[in-house]
Amino acid sequence: MSTSNDLKSSARRRFFSLSAKYGVTAATVAFASSVIVTEEAVAAISKEERVLEKNAKFKMVIATAYPLGASRSYPLMQLDLKENIQNMTGRQVYVKLAPGGQLGTGGALAQKVQQGTIQGAQHSLSNFAPFAPVVDLINVPYWCGDNQKFTNLVNSSAWQQQVNPKIEAKGFLPLMYVNIDPRVVALRRGIEGPIKTPDQMQGIKFRVPGSKILQQFYRLLGANPTPVAWGETPSAIKQGVADALDPSVEALNAFGFKDVLSHVTFIRSVPDAQVYSVNIEWFRSLPDDVQEGILFAAEVTSAQNLAKVPAARAFSMAEMAKSGVKFYSPTSSELQQWVDKAGHQLPVWDDIKIELAGSLDTFEELLAAANTRGKHFVHDV
Repeated sequence: MSTSNDLKSSARRRFFSLSAKYGVTAATVAFASSVIVTEEAVAAISKEERVLEKNAKFKMVIATAYPLGASRSYPLMQLDLKENIQNMTGRQVYVKLAPGGQLGTGGALAQKVQQGTIQGAQHSLSNFAPFAPVVDLINVPYWCGDNQKFTNLVNSSAWQQQVNPKIEAKGFLPLMYVNIDPRVVALRRGIEGPIKTPDQMQGIKFRVPGSKILQQFYRLLGANPTPVAWGETPSAIKQGVADALDPSVEALNAFGFKDVLSHVTFIRSVPDAQVYSVNIEWFRSLPDDVQEGILFAAEVTSAQNLAKVPAARAFSMAEMAKSGVKFYSPTSSELQQWVDKAGHQLPVWDDIKIELAGSLDTFEELLAAANTRGKHFVHDV
């Protein structure tokens, strides 16, 4: 009798076989659709892709770090963005996806967009920050960590007027901000949990990305920030080099951490968000109607992303729970202790606010925008 793992392995082998013959995009479109995945079906989709590419006036490469089909657990909406751009530009643009780190990940992709090597890419805001420093503002804790506040913020006129021009000056058009979920405190197995209050963070070896703001945040909480490259993080957690890490629950599941973690606490401090950026010189070279079509496609895809967030979270939590991971949401009084200990209201953050936003008044304007409900709704943890 076939097991679930046997079926998954068989499907994976078939996917790779068809990808090698007909291309990753054609194979993924077939697997993601309701069609029966036969070689004939994939061949037909591959032919359709070739026709679309041949007839298009403009070609747009969008590179991502995640495999196609990852949206069940991590709602990047890669295929949706591709199809929306193609259809909403009247198929004047053909989008070629380069998923799964084919062209690099994180900062490497941002650099390629900035240089014009590729037209667009996905990266976390933390990896984007070295190229467009102003976006690092979102890593200041407890002002836009909730999904709704982050969505309010990046869709606000204040963000469009105060932040986007600084990003554009660096050579990027921020095409679409991707809401995933807030960062968490995820403990490795062998460490007593769950973490409920910041007092329990004392001495915890906490894996952090390169962001100095996040390092300062965990230092304020009493943890010992330990910078570890993302690719080395699984082994660092397994070996006890780090006791905890902070990606969203969706990212933890997508990258296979479920077998090394014991507890996850939803502290809702900072967005673990992504952005699709586009080379602005290339974008501005396009006809007006094509530019409008791409922007409308991004708006529609963003709405699809927001609708997908709770489903992706529920799937990720269910998958991790099967491996024994437990989840904890702090009470309102416990959550307030986290805010009091390291939140944006502390004077320690003033220099960073001035450096990135330009002034404390500008930061206050952005803070008001984060707390003002816009036209978009997204479910919070």
